[in-house]
Amino acid sequence: METYEQIFEKYKAAFETALADYLSKVSFKPDVLNESFRYSLQIGGKRLRPVLMFACARMLGGKEQDVAPFAVALELIHTYSLVHDDLPGMDNDDFRRGQPSNHKKFGEGQAILAGDALLNEAYALCFQESRRGRTYLNAAEQICLNAGARGMIAGQAADLYYQGNASAGKTETDYIVRNKTGKMIVSAVTVPAYVYGMDENIVSLLAEYGKNLGYLFQITDDMLDVNGDFEKLGKSVGKDERENKLSYVRLYGMEECRSLAGYYCGLCEKVLDQLPFETGFLADTARFVLNREY
Repeated sequence: METYEQIFEKYKAAFETALADYLSKVSFKPDVLNESFRYSLQIGGKRLRPVLMFACARMLGGKEQDVAPFAVALELIHTYSLVHDDLPGMDNDDFRRGQPSNHKKFGEGQAILAGDALLNEAYALCFQESRRGRTYLNAAEQICLNAGARGMIAGQAADLYYQGNASAGKTETDYIVRNKTGKMIVSAVTVPAYVYGMDENIVSLLAEYGKNLGYLFQITDDMLDVNGDFEKLGKSVGKDERENKLSYVRLYGMEECRSLAGYYCGLCEKVLDQLPFETGFLADTARFVLNREY
């Protein structure tokens, strides 16, 4: 019987093949744009979101190829968000995935443009997939909504706005995480359901799982910023405290965060119990995030 790690690596390998196929068909001028666009995509990463999308496609009776362009689009959006997040005007980090951040390698202006290109190429993929029919259009719309001013960008804006604000608390933190982190994970798990025309109840349950997994992911991320290892994380640690950022550790402390992480992992499992599918991989993913070291 395959382990969780083996199944994860199979989905990840399938995604890397899809990404390589996409990259083989695109090239940009000037060369610096082509290089900076590819750089942040190809220096690694967990690929959690495309893996979740492929796993959900399989769970719903489909196959990876059905959602591969959407998986590539989602990873393009995720990568753009990291490129911009690392900029001096945002989180100001010199490293990403153990390598120099895009702006450290190519300069701030080129990094901004690389991020813009990643986002626009993602939207182009979504438009192309929308031509396949109504269900693909619905899936594409969700990706765009969750990535934009009603989702990830709203969360990032709030994250910057409340930095150093002593009066900000749980309400503001939950809003940031629900949008900045959670909405992209919600896209990963609901896109296959939209593609296959699943009923509203299935979509809602998957969205609830994604939302709770987003909270769980951010809680463990905040904890790793305190006690994580640069070699494993591939990015700077201790930045939340240095920059007085709103985080779960700042709100609750490490011990209560451990309990809160367990609570959200439990919520993920309860939601999955309501789905009429084999949800073992999704449950294992929640437990992996709970115990992750990177």
